[in-house]
Parts: sequence; structure tokens; C-alpha cells
Amino acid sequence: MWHMSHTEDVQNLTYEQARDELIAIVAKLEAGSATLDESLGLWERGEALGARCQELLEGARERITEARGEDDGDDELDPAADAGVVAVIPAEEDDE
Repeated sequence: MWHMSHTEDVQNLTYEQARDELIAIVAKLEAGSATLDESLGLWERGEALGARCQELLEGARERITEARGEDDGDDELDPAADAGVVAVIPAEEDDE
């Protein structure tokens, strides 16, 4: 199963496909049931899948930035900057 090129077809995967396969690989590696050779192959495939996920997330971020009409020139990912602010406003108490 892992004898093919470890990066083969990674560029054709959607984010969800790459993420799900990466999760399965991590679970298999954590289980410790793979041989050393299999583990190395899984790790290489996992690296390629992780890079694909990162590439797709960066592309999504760029699309969001463009859609919002923002261009601050900063290509660094800063999740906190786009997290938004959520405020909890307490209900007014009745002073009767």
C-alpha cells in the first residue's frame, strides 16, 4: 500500500482528503504496529500530506483576504488577527 511514491497524487487531494489520510497515518504510527520500513514510508507520506494541507490553508486565507478587500502585505498566518471579537453583554438587571 505504501510502496508507491509517497507524494504521488498528494497534489490532487482536497484539504479534507489529505487531513483524513494524515489522521489515519498518525493513528497507525502511534499504534506502533508498522515495521520500521513501513513507518518511514508513512512518515514520508504524512510529511507530504501535511505540506498539502498547509498549502491549501494558505490558499484559503489568501482568498479570504482578497474577498475582504484587505492587503496588508503580510503573508504570515496570524489566526488571532482574524479570530474576530466575541463579546458577552450581560443582561440588564431590573432594580425593582
